[in-house]
Amino acid sequence: MSALNFHHVVGIDDAPFARNHRGDVMIVGAVFAGARLEGVLSATVRRDGANATNRIAAMLSRCRFLPQLEAVMLQGIAVAGFNVIDIHRLAAELERPVLVVARKSPDLDAIRDALLHKVPGGARKWRLIERAGPMEPVAKLWVQRAGLSTDQARCLIRHHARAGLLPEPLRTAHLIAGGVTTGESRQRA
Repeated sequence: MSALNFHHVVGIDDAPFARNHRGDVMIVGAVFAGARLEGVLSATVRRDGANATNRIAAMLSRCRFLPQLEAVMLQGIAVAGFNVIDIHRLAAELERPVLVVARKSPDLDAIRDALLHKVPGGARKWRLIERAGPMEPVAKLWVQRAGLSTDQARCLIRHHARAGLLPEPLRTAHLIAGGVTTGESRQRA
């Protein structure tokens, strides 16, 4: 898989939600063909739940863009708080590589502590994070990956980074999710 094969991708991020919110949280997918936004997808996942992998797989499996998609990018391995995504299962179900992207290396000790002591089903969620592998530095970001090499991850990031380090599909998904939920996108993606 070369950089040229990463023309069609989707970036997925969750919408902002109040700290005390319980229930569903919107996730947004921004589908790109090169530099062009081709479409926007949305679904909901449960706050701190266990349905993110299934909901993302269903959202992408039923969309008209799936035949062209060459990769899935996630802004973090969890959405809606601690709804942890099984990136290896998602990659297998979609038959597409999955790349988790973060601006900085997470505090895994704090995450493990929160999951194991404060979140229902936290032990299973922690195992998913461990199974995803350690975050590794790639192109001045931190990534976890399923179905692609470190070099392919670097190509994917560089091919889609236009306004800074973060790939445009993730930046766009973040902006759309914030704008739709709060009326205006405010935060840095």
